[in-house]
Amino acid sequence: QKVFRVIPQNNEQVEIINFLASNIQVDFWQPDSVTLVRPKMQVDFRVEASKSFEVEDVLKESGVEYRVLIDNLQAALDAQFDGKARTTAHSYEKYNNWETIAAWTADIAAQNPDLVSRSVIGETYEGRPMYLLKVGKSGPNKKAIFIDCGFHAREWISPAFCQWFVKEAVETYGKDTAVTTLLDNLDFYVLPVLNIDGYIYTWTTNRMWRKTRSKNAGSLCIGTDPNRNFDAGWCTIGASKNACDATYCGSAPESEKETKALADFIREHLSTIKAYLTIHSYSQLLLFPYSYTYKLPSNYQELNAIARVASEQLRSLYNTKYTYGPGAETIYPAAGGSDDWAYDQGIKYSFTFELRDTGRYGFALPESLIKPTCEETLLAVKYIANYVLEHLD
Repeated sequence: QKVFRVIPQNNEQVEIINFLASNIQVDFWQPDSVTLVRPKMQVDFRVEASKSFEVEDVLKESGVEYRVLIDNLQAALDAQFDGKARTTAHSYEKYNNWETIAAWTADIAAQNPDLVSRSVIGETYEGRPMYLLKVGKSGPNKKAIFIDCGFHAREWISPAFCQWFVKEAVETYGKDTAVTTLLDNLDFYVLPVLNIDGYIYTWTTNRMWRKTRSKNAGSLCIGTDPNRNFDAGWCTIGASKNACDATYCGSAPESEKETKALADFIREHLSTIKAYLTIHSYSQLLLFPYSYTYKLPSNYQELNAIARVASEQLRSLYNTKYTYGPGAETIYPAAGGSDDWAYDQGIKYSFTFELRDTGRYGFALPESLIKPTCEETLLAVKYIANYVLEHLD
């Protein structure tokens, strides 16, 4: 399997990509769907080994500039496991399967009872408990920040960050004044993996799976894109009504048990949750509302300023450059996202992170890059959390 990058120069070349998508099984990595492809946009897609020559021929014949980003995807996926820690035990510097993460949620809470507690906010389509960690020193009337990871199953670096965040909180509390202040004054709700069924499926069956694993009435195709399943301009733009598509919006808003559990929890805690951060990959972006409309949020100046400084903080460590701005105009319009939904619920500090990288590895980011990715991301998250703490109304 190969991953191609093309930059169509005009509408004719966009048509060529549409032709490929309708005639050959093409898995879009960036953007999420062929419907979002526009001239001058960078487009990354995966093609099965048996079709890659055919794709190259079409691109060459039609004069579309392209390069092969990943020449042998299976080799790149095998090479992901390049971390030094090769054990079955949990490690913060390797990708952990769900069983290991689930055990870790119990352990971290048991080992840090004054700082971490674990609860179940719902269960997945396949009946697995959805664990939520609450991190913070107990105190009266505390406000909270909600962080979730693992919306899209194949974005493995995302759950790695949620685990890293909790590790840093428990290891540096009482030592690092900034972290101590944050945990004394705020609670952090951390959902390590939202799409647990899909995540397991990427370990056992298809590493490139993205959606949930629910059955769809009247279709043999499985799953809904959980980040198109929220009641925020639901299914109007940048989402598909076709159950076979990667960006399928579901049969209704919150049709997925996972998204409904998340939405229910946030609705129940609206008076305390002051910020919402959702972690995805890849493309090194820090986005804020809106994605379902080009309309700007009422506190656009403030969100843009926060995103600017957070991106600078992130860059200060390894010089990793992030692009920031409102979702629709910064990348592409997409309706039904959790960040827009949270914002419309009144959580005015709502951000989506798209972690490393910009396409060299894409979803096959090696384990050796987990630590630097998490370290730099933590700087941005800490900046946002501090800002929220200083601006509690």
